[in-house]
Amino acid sequence: MGVQEHRSLLKDIGVDVDRHAKMMEMGLESYKAQFMTQKNRPEAMKYFDWFMSEMQGQRIAEINELRKNKKPAIGAFCIFVPEEIIVGSGGACFGLCGGSPATIADAETELPRNICPLIKSAHGFKLQKTCAYTQSSDFIYGETTCEAKKKTWEILNKHHPVKVMNIPHMKREKDLKLWKEELFEFKEHIESITGEKLSLEQMKKGTKIVNEKREALQRLDRLRSMNKDVIPISGKDGLFVTQMGFLDDPVRFTKKVNELCDELEKRVEEKISVFEEDTPRLMVLGTPFAPPNWKLHTAVETSGGAIINEESCIGHRYYKDNVNLDDVNNEDELMQKLLDKYSAVDCACFTPNAPRIDKILQMYKDRQANGVIYYTLSFCHTYNVEAHLVTQALEKEGIPCLVIESDYSPEDAGQIKTRVEAFLESINFKKEAAAFKKKQN
Repeated sequence: MGVQEHRSLLKDIGVDVDRHAKMMEMGLESYKAQFMTQKNRPEAMKYFDWFMSEMQGQRIAEINELRKNKKPAIGAFCIFVPEEIIVGSGGACFGLCGGSPATIADAETELPRNICPLIKSAHGFKLQKTCAYTQSSDFIYGETTCEAKKKTWEILNKHHPVKVMNIPHMKREKDLKLWKEELFEFKEHIESITGEKLSLEQMKKGTKIVNEKREALQRLDRLRSMNKDVIPISGKDGLFVTQMGFLDDPVRFTKKVNELCDELEKRVEEKISVFEEDTPRLMVLGTPFAPPNWKLHTAVETSGGAIINEESCIGHRYYKDNVNLDDVNNEDELMQKLLDKYSAVDCACFTPNAPRIDKILQMYKDRQANGVIYYTLSFCHTYNVEAHLVTQALEKEGIPCLVIESDYSPEDAGQIKTRVEAFLESINFKKEAAAFKKKQN
């Protein structure tokens, strides 16, 4: 199968099919080169290899079949969009294309050059009509997590329906009250598509499905990062699985992630690692990795390091908390539980944001990591500025940290690899020095 078998559908939803086909062909070749050449990959990754080939083919057909039945298809850029409500309505919530440099020049015909590449990439995909997810969405749900996004929604709305959720930047009682009102309004927007009132039981069912997806990702995270002597899957594969969680059908995805985790548990028991013993174990902090942004992971894992965790929105920040459904007897109680979960997200848009620093330090300790890379996209001011506070806390604890700021261009890949190699060399030197000191004592 693949995009060629769905050309008619893609054309019907407004995709530039020829340009889209070329981009998908290039993307698949890049994926094969970066992922499928890895040694000793888990067998269960074959499903995710298949999904890569069908994510803009069969998955798009599935989404548009839902639309035919008046089920909502909602595109999103942020983990603050309450997917539980969408899934409960029988619809699909999915991330939009926004990790490629190929669309940025188009975006810069309407947007300034000096803003986040994720925003420009996503906007360019719409102008090019080369993202089948954008073209399949009934509307795009934006949010107010950064200044560039807030103004981009006004321009994007000229090309595609956009609704905006107001996410407050503080967590005082009055801010949380406003946020809860936004959740009720979001539900009304979903009901405007289905033409039916969404029941409490439907929303609870959707919440259970999404909770199970996050639990599967929590399990994957533990297997990647909590076994000091065995890393049963590469960081690049772990990242890709998480990325696909924003695109795949949630029930199918959960099943396949749990199958992968079953295999990884056996690998841990049998001490089958994809990295050599004593490979430096790194955590990555900061901004999200939208596919096909695999540049940092490739640099690290071809330089003698292993990435065991992403703290980002496409990572731990997304799946760390679930919605507590205990004692939920009415819609208001459910909305409060949703608010409790989403307000626990420690995005850098919030001030103050001390819980994020506390969490990072605890994660580092629990995972027995050897170092941290703080990665930010260029012009992502919230995470760039917060990096100062985070790196101060890491330095105080004696935690090695490398700060990298980059965009989607491949031009700095060599420079990043050189800096990563030097960072890994310093970590290895410290490990050797500590071992020598211990031996002397």
